[in-house]
Amino acid sequence: MSNFKSGFAAIVGRPNVGKSTLTNAFIGEKAAIVSNKPQTTRSNLAAIDNGENYQIVFVDTPGMHNPRTKLGEYMNSVAGATLSDVDVAILVVEAGREVYDLEKNIIKNAAAKDIPLILAINKADTVDKETILPQISAFCEEGEFSAIVPISALKKDGVDALRDEILKHFDEGEPFYPTDIYADSTLRDMCGEIIREKILRLLDREVPHGTAVEIEKMDEGDDLTKITAVIYCEKSSHKPIIIGKKGEAIKRIGSYARKDIEKLLDTQVFLELWVKVREDWRNKGTALKELGFIKE
Repeated sequence: MSNFKSGFAAIVGRPNVGKSTLTNAFIGEKAAIVSNKPQTTRSNLAAIDNGENYQIVFVDTPGMHNPRTKLGEYMNSVAGATLSDVDVAILVVEAGREVYDLEKNIIKNAAAKDIPLILAINKADTVDKETILPQISAFCEEGEFSAIVPISALKKDGVDALRDEILKHFDEGEPFYPTDIYADSTLRDMCGEIIREKILRLLDREVPHGTAVEIEKMDEGDDLTKITAVIYCEKSSHKPIIIGKKGEAIKRIGSYARKDIEKLLDTQVFLELWVKVREDWRNKGTALKELGFIKE
């Protein structure tokens, strides 16, 4: 393809700064789950932005954080290792905030790997410009950025400008993926993530982060897809919370998830949810592998 550019871009940053919202804004589809709870994304997700003369493969990494479980340690290692395999990285920060130690580490890591780093200041529409200027100065004291772009991922303001900056770091070349897809996740994976998103949205406190979703069965038909999924929780006391009084909570999770899955699959969906206890699974390597978090 003449004058066609393609490459990989990592979206990195602390939890809950809008990385997944930004990923979805770029591609115009819901590729990454979004929640107001931190550490929503647990693994790298390749979302694909296809344009007439470009293809950007976005790697939406888990938020860097101070881990308390083996899963958390793995999430950090995945986010850190991603910088070795991309053409450019976008550090997403929240407008008006100080420079945190984890962000300093990302800046140093990118410099050590000689990866161009773009600073994307998200939620810029929520603060005065006078607040952003000293923030920019503080970040620039920590390292060099190839560009600094204020954005609002939710409103998609500044997203086009950010895309232009990313493409400056790509060479001309063929697309890495077919140009008619927007994510490299399987439909089973995406259905599982949709269910987990509803758990994150509808349940409070620590319970949602102790859950994992496994699609046990998925029978696709032209007019109806039947899905059986298991929600694993890590404590016996969490199971009745997920189910709810007279099954109300699990019904709400299923109802909201089914609607989004029907949009994804463009067919009616029969969704059956089960809840099982898998004690302390986030600290057990075998469980993390079996549930697909740690790849061989």
